[in-house]
Formats: sequence, C-alpha cells, structure tokens
Amino acid sequence: MDLTAFFSHPSWFVCSLLLALLFRARRKGSWHPGMCPTDLRGKTAIVTGANTGIGKYIALDLARRNARTILACRSRERGQAALEELRKGTGNPDVVLRIVDTSSMASVRCFAQEILQQEKRLDILVNNAGASGLPFSITAEGLELSFATNYLGPFLLTNLLLDTMKHSAPARIVNVASFRHSSGTFNVNHLTGKGRPKHYDQTYSSTKLMNILFTAELARRLEGTGVTANSVNPGVVKTEIMRHFNWLVRLLFNLASVFFMTAKEGSTSTVYCAVSEEAAGITGKYFDSDCSLKLPSALARDPGLASKLWETSEQLTGLS
Repeated sequence: MDLTAFFSHPSWFVCSLLLALLFRARRKGSWHPGMCPTDLRGKTAIVTGANTGIGKYIALDLARRNARTILACRSRERGQAALEELRKGTGNPDVVLRIVDTSSMASVRCFAQEILQQEKRLDILVNNAGASGLPFSITAEGLELSFATNYLGPFLLTNLLLDTMKHSAPARIVNVASFRHSSGTFNVNHLTGKGRPKHYDQTYSSTKLMNILFTAELARRLEGTGVTANSVNPGVVKTEIMRHFNWLVRLLFNLASVFFMTAKEGSTSTVYCAVSEEAAGITGKYFDSDCSLKLPSALARDPGLASKLWETSEQLTGLS
C-alpha cells in the first residue's frame, strides 16, 4: 500500500488523532529554552532551513541569545522575510542571510566557501533543512533528490566547515533526524537512485536513518577535538514538511495536526543540544523530543553501516 492509499484509509484518521494525542502528552519535557541562561555573545551559529518551521524557531532562540546567526536558506525571498522578522523580534542586528540548496553539492560548496572567507569562527551548526514527499528524481550531479537534500548536502556542508569549528572549539553540531528513522532501510544505492525505497514515506525515513548513522561516525572522528555532534528527534510537529504531497494527504495531516507539537515546541530538543549546559560534552548520541537520551534503532547503532555510509558519501560528494 503506498502512502496516499494509507492516508486515505478511513481508520487512519481516527488512529492518527489518538496517536498524536499520546505523542503530545508524552513529549512534555522538563527543560525549557526560556529557563536556560546561556548567552552566545561573540559566537557564530548556522541554521539550515531557517526561513520557516522548526528552523526559524531554532534561529530565533540563538539570535535572542546574541549569537551571530546565519540563516542558511534555499529561497532568498522567504529567507529575507525571516531575516527581517528575527531582527525585529530579537533586536539582534547580527542576523544574516546566506543562500544554499542542500540538494546541490555545488551550491553547498559555494556556501561553505563564502562562510570560510567571511567568518572567523563557527560555534554551532544546525543541519535542519529537509524535505518529505519529493518525487523520485536524479539531480544533475547524479544523486537522488531526497537523499541529496536530506543527507548528502548536510554531510558535505558539515565536513567543509569542520576545520573552522575545530578552531572555535568547544563547538556543537546538531543534526535534525526523526523518530521515523526506525522504519528506514539502509542501502547506499539509494543515494544515486540505483535502488529506491518502496514509497515516499520510507524514502524520508531512510534519509533520517542516514542522518543518525552519519552523526555517530562524525562524533567518533571528532573525539578529542572539542567539537560534539548529536542527532535529535523534534517530535510530531506541525510544519510545512507535507507540502510536496497531494491535497488529500495535506488535508488529513492538517486536520490531525491540531494535536501535534507546534514548530516552536518542536525546536526544543535541537536548542537543548545546541546551547544547554546539560548537553555540554555529550557527543554521538540521539536525543528524543523531550530532550532525554534515547537509543535509536538497531540499524542506526551499527558502526559498520556508519563507516560504509561515510566512505560512500565521501566518494559521492568528492571529499575523498
């Protein structure tokens, strides 16, 4: 059964409401960004996908803490709107916009080069940008669109900025994953479209599985550098992530989303990993939406898969 048929089934709507209510009730953590005194004056942070949803609220929190906050966005128009909103809402004039499309490795390299030339330090990198429901497509660089957007772009970006982060240590990398990684499959052929998951939903889940595997291997490689790397589950959040699906799926999602976390609530676990004193020094872990440590799926904890994924990703992005 494909995703559209699944969402169209009469029982789905009732079940989704009940499950969403349970998720929302369970994800009330004790940590709240407003109670955290961390001041980021003199520090620099990058948030990808910062023009909307979770990413915008993450950037808003960092800007309120006086960080030089770089909004890494694909759309200049939407990014500019977010820039003006954040400057006005925080009173922080040091919020800037930079353009990057994580589905394009050329765009990622151009963005990284600009950052390396213009920024003296980088203390926080939040890889938040991602998309669900993208049609199966091969990019001009020979990469499958969803896997390039959600995984390979962030992989390349992180590696290109690592030296600057090491020089700025202690520094933190936070990769936004999802609880849906547990239904993902691992196949490096998915990265180039030679193999493909059964449906859109499994494609998204598989990219999030790769995000967690990447984070674990990254943390291992960064041991002793003062740079930490963790992945997070933001929870069941009402965002624009379903915008690429058909009208029926979007309608059902919007109806059920009255029970979902807001984008602001969904940003909490990422902000926790990026700024909290409690998360300082913790690396290679997976945090749940209530900011608690949680074991990801068995596949996500396999060091052999993480190593294989890293090597393949280096080759596909031209890092090796």
